[in-house]
Amino acid sequence: MSAAARIADRVEIAELFARLANLLDECRHDEAHTVYADDIVVRSPRAELRGIDEVTAYLKRSQVAGDRTQHTHGDVLVEVDGDRAKATANQLTHFYRDGEPPHRRSGLRVACEAVRTPAGWRFDDMRITLAWTDGK
Repeated sequence: MSAAARIADRVEIAELFARLANLLDECRHDEAHTVYADDIVVRSPRAELRGIDEVTAYLKRSQVAGDRTQHTHGDVLVEVDGDRAKATANQLTHFYRDGEPPHRRSGLRVACEAVRTPAGWRFDDMRITLAWTDGK
């Protein structure tokens, strides 16, 4: 594989974090398949989810009326091995209501595995670890 192809894979995988943040913040839960593989497994402090349908349903029922979120990812590291990859990132999540400062914030560590699919790279395993939280 050429250096350019390896770099392109790393960029596409890193971009998954931004695409995930956008769909979460915009409540586009039905688009979860654009960042997650069909057989995704998500392990977080709140739930263990298996499969895209379970993840999508969880995202929809977890939405709190009037609450909005702002997710940001940083310190993204990607290691590609053929059609599989490992990626990690720090995630900050701010919970707020329109026009008000955040009433809760969380810092998380996200460790993922990704797989190359016909539709592009997708996360197929995600472990979310809470580092800290403040507020309610």
